Amino acid sequence: MTIGVLQLDLFIPQVNSLKSKRRILKSLKDKIRHKFNVSIAEIDHLDKWQRQSLAVACVNSDKRLVNSLLSKVVNLTQAQHSIELINYVIDVY
Repeated sequence: MTIGVLQLDLFIPQVNSLKSKRRILKSLKDKIRHKFNVSIAEIDHLDKWQRQSLAVACVNSDKRLVNSLLSKVVNLTQAQHSIELINYVIDVY
């Protein structure tokens, strides 16, 4: 069994309230969850308007598939116009 964890550090420049931040994040999380069938959670910067850290996790028997899947999540996040990806870390166990 292989477990993959991706941590995404995001910057959301055009928001001016927690409500607008959560709206953008909900949309992103729903896209990721439905397209890749992974678990996703907000893990840091919960009270900051323009920052957010997300964790994405998946489990599979194939290590290459886990790494590929998490890389696709990074690509989808980078393609979002309303969000800037500051940094990401992929850990595969």
